[in-house]
Amino acid sequence: MKRREFVIKSGLVTAAMGASSPMVSGMVFPKKGTNTINIGVIGTGDRGSGLISVMNQIPELNVISCCDILPFRLQKGIENTKGTARGYSDYRKLLESKDIDAILVATPFNTHAQIAMEAIDADKHVFCEKTMAKGFEGIIQLKDKANTSNKIFQTGHQYHSSRLYTHVVDLIRGGKVGKVTAIECQWNRNGNWRRPVNDPSLERAINWRMYREYSGGLVAELCSHQIDFTNWVLNATPDNVMGVGGIDYWKDGRETFDNVHLIYSYPNGVKAKFTCLTSNSKDDYKIKVMGDKGTLILDYVNAWFYPEGHYKKEIQDVDGVSGATVKWDEGKGIPLDIEHADPSKQALIDFKDNILSNTTPISNVNTGATTAVCVQMGLDAMYKGKIVQWNHELDL
Repeated sequence: MKRREFVIKSGLVTAAMGASSPMVSGMVFPKKGTNTINIGVIGTGDRGSGLISVMNQIPELNVISCCDILPFRLQKGIENTKGTARGYSDYRKLLESKDIDAILVATPFNTHAQIAMEAIDADKHVFCEKTMAKGFEGIIQLKDKANTSNKIFQTGHQYHSSRLYTHVVDLIRGGKVGKVTAIECQWNRNGNWRRPVNDPSLERAINWRMYREYSGGLVAELCSHQIDFTNWVLNATPDNVMGVGGIDYWKDGRETFDNVHLIYSYPNGVKAKFTCLTSNSKDDYKIKVMGDKGTLILDYVNAWFYPEGHYKKEIQDVDGVSGATVKWDEGKGIPLDIEHADPSKQALIDFKDNILSNTTPISNVNTGATTAVCVQMGLDAMYKGKIVQWNHELDL
């Protein structure tokens, strides 16, 4: 297969296709059973290919097609299906397949809205990776399209599916930390966030996260998960956001910031802070929900509770706290012992269950749209150097 040129037109990634036939032809797909959902994956980079491996662990999900405009990535996706999937370089040809029930979209951020809308028009269920859509117009168009369709639409904020995170939200809403007064989030790394590029002509196709035309940078790719959680736990949208960032460490031609610092102000007085660094990884990923009775701290798959004031450590069982004897992890407070699956796997299990039961996902087009609006507000605040207000015409 010839290398395809990465073409940008009207903010959407398209491919100059000379060949649109399947890369793997003549495959015989398993006879569709009542609980088998045939999946097409559009975008087989690190995230898309990784999710194929996860779907291989879920019996009802059957990846039968892959699409990517970069041949080496397409090959990787096909290999993750043990070579059984059809390969396409044009996602529109993949969408024409009547064998496919659902689409997983894991392409660059600026392409999400168009691909997802075309998938809905093609009568497919959609799992759309975060952040759901870039720019207010795309967000609203996709939200309206999904809400007027009878297809299941799930946004890929996987922590929204985590049973640990769901339990924490229930605890907070039940008064565990008292009146919530502040939320602090960070996702820090030490690395340039680049993918290797052997052919300079493919720089923007491979490292699209570095360029504003395609990407929302650290806010869309990382902070968005924690913004989604904050909206969820507070059951609110922010009044405004202020923020700063810069290209202060990695002087390598990137356009998106290598550090971001945002403060969102919510109607109930809660201020939520989001920090993302690429020059220091101390404490990595963390969410702190602080109230007048205590603090709940989350990492990727664990949670701890710190009560306020004097606390007597007694033998008891409280709110899923681990062990019969309440004890403190060193420097981490009281651990919460909640059985839960890997968040990405749980999100895909939920997608499968929602399709089979025809129910609305917990991480749906409306929660995804709200988070996407918050992401765009944060980007505008940093890039334009101003406080950005919530536009109530966008109320979702």
